[in-house]
Amino acid sequence: MKFSLFFFASGDDAAEQLRLLLEAARFADSHGFEAVWTPERHFHEFGAPFANPAVTGAAVAAATRSVHVRAGSVVLPLHDPLRVAEEWSMVDQLSGGRAGLAFASGWNPRDFVLAPQRFADRRENMRAAIAEFTRLWAGGSVPRTDPAGQVVEVRSYPRPVQPLPPLWLTAAGSPSTFALAGEFGVGVLTHLLGQSFDRLEANLAEYGDAMEQHGHDAGNERVALMVHTFLAPSVEEAVAVSRSPMTAYMRTSMDLFAVNRPGSPAVDELSPAELDELLEHAFQQFVGERCLIGSVDSCVPLVERAADLGVDELACLIDFGVGADEVLRALHHLAELKNRCAEL
Repeated sequence: MKFSLFFFASGDDAAEQLRLLLEAARFADSHGFEAVWTPERHFHEFGAPFANPAVTGAAVAAATRSVHVRAGSVVLPLHDPLRVAEEWSMVDQLSGGRAGLAFASGWNPRDFVLAPQRFADRRENMRAAIAEFTRLWAGGSVPRTDPAGQVVEVRSYPRPVQPLPPLWLTAAGSPSTFALAGEFGVGVLTHLLGQSFDRLEANLAEYGDAMEQHGHDAGNERVALMVHTFLAPSVEEAVAVSRSPMTAYMRTSMDLFAVNRPGSPAVDELSPAELDELLEHAFQQFVGERCLIGSVDSCVPLVERAADLGVDELACLIDFGVGADEVLRALHHLAELKNRCAEL
């Protein structure tokens, strides 16, 4: 089992959140972690510091020497694959060949003010864009129309270091997305926010079947599982420190969901007591079943269960609201868990 750090902070204290990113990335680099993942987020405080993972990736690349630098994820239908290939080739050069990308089709209508015409067909758009991205990365060209209306063939520069970076598809829980990753022969970046371990097991079976059906070697399967993470000397301390930040974090994510899903019940339709009860229930469920919040000993069973399902990497989301200095101190416990579980 490999361990990575994953970032998805909420709030408007970007300076402090980016300080945590770079200091934690240096820790990951010096303590044998696999990768540092940063997302693409737009137009809401949930994920606010991370508008462009190529920019944060370049900063991480410059601050580290060996840890992999990854996008988790690029919302590919929002962009011309030419720009994605250019930006991540630069990250690949800056990092000496350590770049990797997860692609997502996107779900948030507000994000698509950047490309409103692509929202309805975003899944099909992603399929075509991945094909163009891989062609460009390998040195091929794609057709584009210039200002005179002429179709011209263009290539992206600079040339990257890697022949092709490791790629993932981000899958929130839809079996069809897991199957699509298997069709492409790429990895899966997933989480336990909208699926149980039982559902994840079924989805990974869909992924494996699709890999086989499309002629991809089973050895190419890669599964990264994002989990909210805070370790302390005892379960009680980890829970006490995490409860308030985690519930505030979930409250912000619920607000984003309500704003962008017309017809869904808005957070502000619940009474304060009802909302507090809902968030506490969600927190208890997460601590008990779906995250690495606890002690090293208490977190080993979740790692073992993930490994049994075929997960080969835990992407540990550490910036959900606990203070930066406290998170950085807690990374030593996470490194201990990583070392203990290295053979799983």
